[in-house]
Amino acid sequence: MTVPIAIIGTGIAGLSAAHALHKAGHAVHLFDKSRGSGGRMSSTRSEAGALDLGAQYFTARDRRFVDEVQHWQAKGWASEWEPHLYNHKNGQLTPSPDEQIRWVGSPRMSAITRGLLEHLTVTFTCRITDLIRGEKHWHLQDADGKDHGPFSHVIVATPAPQATALLASAPKLASAAAGVKMDPTWAVALAFETALDTKMDGCFVQDSPLDWLARNSSKPLRDNQPDTWVLHATSAWSRQNLDLSKEAVIEQLHGAFAELMHVAIPAPIFTQAHRWLYARPAAAHEWGALADADLGLYACGDWCLSGRVEGAWLSGQEAARRLLEHLE
Repeated sequence: MTVPIAIIGTGIAGLSAAHALHKAGHAVHLFDKSRGSGGRMSSTRSEAGALDLGAQYFTARDRRFVDEVQHWQAKGWASEWEPHLYNHKNGQLTPSPDEQIRWVGSPRMSAITRGLLEHLTVTFTCRITDLIRGEKHWHLQDADGKDHGPFSHVIVATPAPQATALLASAPKLASAAAGVKMDPTWAVALAFETALDTKMDGCFVQDSPLDWLARNSSKPLRDNQPDTWVLHATSAWSRQNLDLSKEAVIEQLHGAFAELMHVAIPAPIFTQAHRWLYARPAAAHEWGALADADLGLYACGDWCLSGRVEGAWLSGQEAARRLLEHLE
């Protein structure tokens, strides 16, 4: 009987590693504490349609990732988004000259991780709290005290603060993860009955509690929803207001949005707030992935590289590469 490899986390890093291992002929079993896949690339279903409250879009620079994204596009999971972009600074709105290609999941961001889950074994709503190393194999314990295993290797693909506890049996890895600071982000969605009178589809914001805003309904295959907007607060504002009620967050960010839009903003017909406690690493790292090959324990995630979707995918590839290299 082949003993499978366990992967904790079904964000883009965990799924990237899972795919590379599956392709190499290894059995993998994924675990996630959420009800669905995607992590920060998940989408929320709401009365106003599917909302991308986490990752807003992604770019591809590394040749390997460019090839992967083209594969997603061919499968119908991803599309190019060509937004009218603006910058907001010192109270002024100016068109953004940025020419890079932006990609989104279609018809929602989570379509990509949903697609990547095909043919893979996954257990959802299962929060793994402990990794126990036996003589030859790993066993995983979940929050309900249930045991999962045996597994030959474990890849931890969660945000660094959550990974720290799981990497306790490899102190060097745990210490590296513990040193990663991750920034929070409050996200708010607003929907309007009548489309706002603006050409803008996305805006990089300065001098405001807001960092970014996007017309979610301008993305490909989102035509069946009202005029929906997603607002992201700055890391600094989010940290200062981490424990604010969702109602207060909506009120304050809606106010900041109205202030910078330069058009009349009616009362929204729908509002929603979501707090990303670990939205992005505060700084980039160059680890690629963390590995204790003798223990058979690995860690990957955007925090091992750049904080971007591409960084998460490359980190998952690197974790799988190191694991496979050790097996040779």
